[in-house]
Amino acid sequence: MKNMMRKFGLLSVLLLWVCISLQAARVDTLMVHSPSMKKTVEVVFIVPDQSCGENPQSCPVVYLLHGHGGNAKTWIGIKPELPAIADEKGMIFVCPDAENSWYWDSPLRKDYRYETFVASELVDYTDSHYATRADRKFRAISGLSMGGHGALWLSIRHKDTFGAAASMSGGADIRPFPDSWNMKEQLGEYASNKDVWDAHTVMSQLDRISNGDIALLIDCGDDDFFLEVNQELHRQLLSRKIGHDFITRPGAHTVTYWNNSIDYHLLFFQKFFAKGEQVGQ
Repeated sequence: MKNMMRKFGLLSVLLLWVCISLQAARVDTLMVHSPSMKKTVEVVFIVPDQSCGENPQSCPVVYLLHGHGGNAKTWIGIKPELPAIADEKGMIFVCPDAENSWYWDSPLRKDYRYETFVASELVDYTDSHYATRADRKFRAISGLSMGGHGALWLSIRHKDTFGAAASMSGGADIRPFPDSWNMKEQLGEYASNKDVWDAHTVMSQLDRISNGDIALLIDCGDDDFFLEVNQELHRQLLSRKIGHDFITRPGAHTVTYWNNSIDYHLLFFQKFFAKGEQVGQ
């Protein structure tokens, strides 16, 4: 009888260990309604195990923006480990499909109001449907290429919403590329709409922020065609005495670079969230 009870006890411990080891972040792929665009938008939510269940623990949120030609599933394709990272770091990842919008509210297309969607509607949806730390001190945004532009554009224009932002291989200045990536479909031809293009580049938004308003990370490979505009952004931030991290590493505009970059960005955000905890104590 004692041997049987001992075996039963060992089996119980083993089953408990298996159950714990099987716990993993939940990946939800949902269609989120956008009132401003009058349509639904696909969004992938990666939710750590600790934020699920009957007694969810509130977690900080990181919005991850895809590049031109990408979609809501781009990031989990680039970094399949994101669910495990969500569990490890206790972060919720939100990955919206923003088409080829450049994350603007297009002056020409009423169905392209992705600034409003991501910075307002999606944030409200996320905070009302998941266990989040609904405060800018625990909300960050990052993206690659077009999404890097989006992360900077949205954070600078909505600094009360996002406390930290990071850009990898980002299109920090769109004006040197007037015929590329569907931008003129939203802004018009550059030659006849220079004022519109000037108003929709990150470079024109820097007067909106002061030192310390946002925790900023700029990251670009030394063989990337966006390197020059990122270096100019770095110079502009320095001239304004706006603190930021600037990283240039060997690499190009590639999935390999972004797979590595996101690790740096999440560490940057983790430190930012830790400061938010200290402020709250």
